[in-house]
Amino acid sequence: MNTIMRKSVLGIAGLAFAGGVFAGPATAHAASPVEGTPVTVAVQADKPGADKGKLIPHGVQGAQSRIDLSDEQVGNVKAIVAATKKAGMDERAAVVAIATALQESKLENLGHLGERNDHDSQGLFQQRPSSGWGTVEQITDPEYSTMAFLKGLKQVDGWQDMPLTKAAQTVQVSAYPDHYAQWEQQAADLVTEHWNS
Repeated sequence: MNTIMRKSVLGIAGLAFAGGVFAGPATAHAASPVEGTPVTVAVQADKPGADKGKLIPHGVQGAQSRIDLSDEQVGNVKAIVAATKKAGMDERAAVVAIATALQESKLENLGHLGERNDHDSQGLFQQRPSSGWGTVEQITDPEYSTMAFLKGLKQVDGWQDMPLTKAAQTVQVSAYPDHYAQWEQQAADLVTEHWNS
């Protein structure tokens, strides 16, 4: 499938998932047209490698958001995928990790943002040195921060059977626990694109 056709298909699918809204982050109260009903997943058919049945096993929950990624953000996606493989985890773990990083930092490796920052949160996953995630140098290293997130995910009993937002929230303990769900489709698309690249 050529790039223009693929982008068109994914763009149309994104519109369908967002219930006609294809912009900015979804609110915490946004819901899919039929609450709790799994939505069909559009994935790139000509790219082998990612097990599409594992990417979104429960269907996406709620309206979906999508952003265009810079080269730096794509590099961070690749780093998350590589760290997931290094940790011996599957594509679903990569989807959870990428969706989490999309929510926490929009896949940007953020340093301390001063007053705009949540306490001392930094890096792709907005991990905090004061909460024991590691040093600033460690948590701003994409491989280290991903491995730390995945270590936490492995400790969540039954994470594979949980909706993405519950698995991510159990690790992250965010003030906005439902916000991770909005990134599941884009995270799955990114895993499909980069799992074997």
